[in-house]
Formats: sequence, structure tokens, C-alpha cells
Amino acid sequence: MVCPCGTGQAFADCCQPYLTGTAIAPTAVALMRSRYSAFATGHVDYLVSTHHPKKRTFGEKAELKQSCANTEWIRLQIFETFSGKESDDTGVVEFEAVYRSSEMGQLHERSNFVKEDGSWFYVDGQMLPPSVPKRGEPCWCGSGKKYKKCHG
Repeated sequence: MVCPCGTGQAFADCCQPYLTGTAIAPTAVALMRSRYSAFATGHVDYLVSTHHPKKRTFGEKAELKQSCANTEWIRLQIFETFSGKESDDTGVVEFEAVYRSSEMGQLHERSNFVKEDGSWFYVDGQMLPPSVPKRGEPCWCGSGKKYKKCHG
């Protein structure tokens, strides 16, 4: 199985070791990709454990289970990263995730990460406006149609 995070690697060689706890994400972008894969595959415990302990909420696990059950994650695109390397303690990853629940949608966010005791955690994120393809470019939803003829 190809990893949902979009690297093109096998799931077993990419995000699965993080989700199963046999490895720790070494960078903020690796954590971002693995969290996307966790949403796509329903690994709710991983999502909770990689959310910063001070930011977790009561009922978070139940909400995540429902979200994972009702959402099909289509594609992840990483736009930019700031810091977040193995030697850093903070990082920022800007990404867009395309999903289908009752209809197609996209989540465009600039996420903040922190590394504590050798492990990266998702802290929070700033929602950004949806990306809009330039004239003549394919639609963001992955239909293969031009944006103007699809979601434009």
C-alpha cells in the first residue's frame, strides 16, 4: 500500500512506523505527514498522542473517531516549512489537504509544532484561505478537469 501522505513510498516504509510507535517522527514535516496518514487510516490514538498535551481537550478522541469515520482524505500537499529540522525545537508547516465528507473540501493551514524531550507535537494552526488554481490549471480536487470547469 502506498502511504497516504503523498511521498510515493510504501506505507510500511514511510508513516506506518510512526503510527505504530516503532519510530518517532524526526522532523516537524514528518510529523505533519504522519498525522495526515493517521487521519486517512483512522489511527486516532496517534493523533491524540502527537497533539501537544497542553492543547488536548476532553472528548477529543471521540470527535476524532467520528471525523475519521466520516471523511475520506484525498491528497496532501506541503507548500512550505520553516525550521522543524531534527536539530530544531520548533517548526511551522504550511499544507493543504483535500478531503471528501458530504462534499469535496480543502483544509489549508499553517501548523505550529514543538519538540519536547525528543518528540515532535502539533500545537495549533492558523487556517488560511483555500488555494485557487491559476487560469488553465487543474482543479484542486484532483478531478483532472480545469478549475474553471470544476470548482471554479
